[in-house]
Amino acid sequence: MSTVRKAYVRPLDLKNGRVDMTHGSGGRAMAQLIDELFATSFDNEWLRQGNDGALLPTAPGRLVMATDAHVVSPLFFPGGDIGCLAVHGTINDVAMLGATPLYLAASFILEEGFPLADLARIVASMASAARDAGVPVVTGDTKVVERGHGDGVFITTTGVGSVADGVRVSGDRARPGDAILVSGTLGDHGVAIMSLRENLGFATVVESDTAALHGLVAALLAVEPDLHVLRDPTRGGLATTLNEIARQSGVGMLIEEARLPLREAVSAACELLGLDPLYVANEGKLICICAAASADAVLAAMRAHPLGRDAARIGTVIDDAQHFVQMETAFGGRRIVDWLNGEQLPRIC
Repeated sequence: MSTVRKAYVRPLDLKNGRVDMTHGSGGRAMAQLIDELFATSFDNEWLRQGNDGALLPTAPGRLVMATDAHVVSPLFFPGGDIGCLAVHGTINDVAMLGATPLYLAASFILEEGFPLADLARIVASMASAARDAGVPVVTGDTKVVERGHGDGVFITTTGVGSVADGVRVSGDRARPGDAILVSGTLGDHGVAIMSLRENLGFATVVESDTAALHGLVAALLAVEPDLHVLRDPTRGGLATTLNEIARQSGVGMLIEEARLPLREAVSAACELLGLDPLYVANEGKLICICAAASADAVLAAMRAHPLGRDAARIGTVIDDAQHFVQMETAFGGRRIVDWLNGEQLPRIC
């Protein structure tokens, strides 16, 4: 993103204007869009360098890098929008390795005809989320595709962070006997999206849980630097994420249905829509796997943080050569919680 200020004949019409092909042409219109919208909203010392990349100071520890594409539909939903989701999602991917997120890059693919008012709203939300998280957007790119060749706006974000020496959080470190914790209620984001798509009304509005989790991760590492696994259960929900970890670590998982934190409205919506809440996406929750001896302290640290008030200990890592995830049901039996088969909720993040 170039941030060189220029004099234009007239400012962008952010109220009634629309994206057109010239906004991606590399010419004056593109420079104006970048200067008046992106650079103004994301303004920081690195972006002001005005180059195609950002020259950044080195950070102590080991570097972590993550990238994520966001294609959520609808773009605006209860509790958030594609803008804040793009910031939170990549920050969380960096944080799940025990790292402190430092910088973000953002790439926008815009469809011809997309309202500039909606784009401005998305960029403002994204900028606010980045400021609140303390993780600036330092570089980026913008492309425009012809009408009918996109879906309004797609956003890809890349994050860079630093993990301290001595911290080694990885999906291959779960061990039999470890405790499985979740930081809060499950399925909120997916149900918020589906409620809007299906025009469902509930007595209690279900809002997305989208949030940046690096502060919560820092609080957990402060009480237990040797956390084994952190993962945010986004697409595919809790069930798919636990299966990923089980395969990566070569273990099994046993969770308890009675301990799973679920909002009543989410349970009701899943029943109405024929969804299993174990597979519904979250955007502001994390799974933590740690040694059983430190589980109580880690759980207390979760519950002391605003993003972990509804945290729960939901199960145990077990020795299982088949790497199955199993659940003790409310009726006393067990069932296999398998990988998600197909796409339960498309375009969810």
